[in-house]
Amino acid sequence: MTHDSGQQIGRRTVLGHTAAWLGFWAVGCGGDKAGGGSGGPGGDGAWHVHPGESIQAALDAAAITTGRRRVVVHAGTYRPKQPGQALIWMHRLHDGITLEAEGEVVLTAANPEIADRAAGSFPAVVNHVVYFGDGITARTVFRGFTISGANRFETRGDDPGPIEPNRPELGTQNLLFFYCDGGGIKIFGRSYPRIERVVVVGNVANPCGGGVSIQHLGFQQDAVRITDSIFRDNRCQVTGSAIDVLPGSRAEITNCLFTGNLANTGPDTVSPPGEPYNARHGSGALTVFPGSKVRVTECTLTDNWNGVDDKGQGNHYQHSIFWQNTRSGGMAPEGRYELDIVDGKNVSGCFFGGDTVDLRGTIDPEANRLDAPDPEFDEWFRPRSPAYEGVGYRRVENPLPSPSKEH
Repeated sequence: MTHDSGQQIGRRTVLGHTAAWLGFWAVGCGGDKAGGGSGGPGGDGAWHVHPGESIQAALDAAAITTGRRRVVVHAGTYRPKQPGQALIWMHRLHDGITLEAEGEVVLTAANPEIADRAAGSFPAVVNHVVYFGDGITARTVFRGFTISGANRFETRGDDPGPIEPNRPELGTQNLLFFYCDGGGIKIFGRSYPRIERVVVVGNVANPCGGGVSIQHLGFQQDAVRITDSIFRDNRCQVTGSAIDVLPGSRAEITNCLFTGNLANTGPDTVSPPGEPYNARHGSGALTVFPGSKVRVTECTLTDNWNGVDDKGQGNHYQHSIFWQNTRSGGMAPEGRYELDIVDGKNVSGCFFGGDTVDLRGTIDPEANRLDAPDPEFDEWFRPRSPAYEGVGYRRVENPLPSPSKEH
């Protein structure tokens, strides 16, 4: 049997389950009714989903077709209709789909009408807002959404269907991280989506990855690509308030803004007893674990509880702004920092300003500005100072909501 034929058998098996789910999803977790969201593509060849309809139904319908597959979600707020592991999910059968927002589309983990008001996770009713699973390649695009409302909810049940059919193959390691990390977006296994023009705002996770958790399990054949996006006001109990790159993972982050994110809000419940991770100074808006690869280009990190902590080797930080990441509120006893990096040889063209710029003394001062002037940010965090030309985040024009603190 060839590899391709084996894939086809697996595809047929899961497609049978997918077809069975569609009837449930017509009145289920993804929306009040399927309506035009799963009945078939429109005249433009895309599945269109409107408020009250099911995004998941449209994704599952698109998954069993051939040719170009595109799902367009129209302006509105979409929330879960029952507790589950995710509001929407994409795995190997959904590979190659473009899922994009038209207008202002909010995907939220919260549904106060069905959530347990006595629970600490209220009003969230799903673990993750969006899940990208094993078998997703860079042909899969997720574009233009606001992701919000995660709040430490946890279920390990598979109703209304397993979000990760390949989980037994991938093993049972780090299941706590599979279920609980990545309040906004969870990326697991051989999963390398392109995430573009998203706003990940106001998500909370315990233990890690308030905004996004990337868990490649050592499968580094490709990278998650995150571009033109905003990470704002996300929190976690331990590491990676905005993005957590777990050991053996890979990410490329380009033209993104990180502001108001807060890590270390509680005790470290995952490290060995007596050995809390980054015990003295805490973790950053972006945490990169040993064995992980990242490339961060033209990003801005400001007003977070720390900037970046990176224990990988050979990682790249280029033309980015680290400015006053001195936000309070976490539990680490010592001061804030802009960049805590073990191997700083590939940090270049970056501008720094804060209480402690280079925590480990590994950054080349000749290749960077360690005493940068005030960038004089405007409401979109674009630096007005002419010294910052070509450095840091620049807003990409789209109908997404303002990232300003007043929003």
